[in-house]
Amino acid sequence: MISDVLWYWAFVHWHEKRQAAELRLRPLHLLLGGASGAAMVALPMAVLFAFGVYERVLFRGASPALLGVAAVIGIAATLEELTYRCLLFRILERTWGTKWALAVQAVIFALQHLENVATGGIVDAVTMLIAVTLTGLLWGAVFTLTRNLWVVAAHHAAWNFAILLSGLPLSGIEDWRTLAPLESRFAGPDWLTGGMFGPESSWLVIASTTVAVVLLLRAAWRRGDFIAPAA
Repeated sequence: MISDVLWYWAFVHWHEKRQAAELRLRPLHLLLGGASGAAMVALPMAVLFAFGVYERVLFRGASPALLGVAAVIGIAATLEELTYRCLLFRILERTWGTKWALAVQAVIFALQHLENVATGGIVDAVTMLIAVTLTGLLWGAVFTLTRNLWVVAAHHAAWNFAILLSGLPLSGIEDWRTLAPLESRFAGPDWLTGGMFGPESSWLVIASTTVAVVLLLRAAWRRGDFIAPAA
């Protein structure tokens, strides 16, 4: 990861000939980004647990192996944000403006996750594409507001880690469920549980994410953070 960040810094410094302000570490903003990322997915999941859509089978407690998983999730989130928001989004934004750049990077981000539902049906794939396009818009909106890699990476990583801790599938990945403090199972219909992709494809999470995207983009628009297409 360090080499990727250094490569990005070199690209910005030598090719774009500017300071990489998006790489500045802002500890308070980073903490707020992480807390809001976890809360935004944990709250609708808590509702689904409360109504019995998800059921807790047992409580295992925290495992030391979770530290390694957290590191992997943090690195993966940082690399994705470096690629899709810091690089792809900004390059598109310079030519097409913020609106089109947000849409295009979100769709490309979603398409990259198709392999996670390769064994599912058309409904799984379509729902996943809607859900992940929205999270791509969500993290694009966070980046538009903050223009900071670490804040949006913290938001992304905390979102993913909150899902992992619940004992439910993370973006269709089952590998880490046995390490979660909770062992959980689905007890509701796929449109609420999210099916094979997990909570991110739940229509309750999709609805709450949509509201968050609208509010964040409205705030960015009102603050003048949108860039017009190049003439």
